[in-house]
Amino acid sequence: MSTQFDGAVWRKSSRSAGNGGNCVEVGFTPTAIGIRDTKDRDGGTLAITAARWSDFLDATKGGKLNG
Repeated sequence: MSTQFDGAVWRKSSRSAGNGGNCVEVGFTPTAIGIRDTKDRDGGTLAITAARWSDFLDATKGGKLNG
């Protein structure tokens, strides 16, 4: 994992099933937001800015995402 997320505070999605299914974690640092698969934490982390994270949250809460 990138050292960019060393010390990040990770939070598992409240929408993740407790049965070992699809799980996503979000990690917060002062400079970036990381998104990773809970089952494969070493498999890579998507890094985005706080502004993009805010845009994503706004879009999901407002039902603006397609699919």
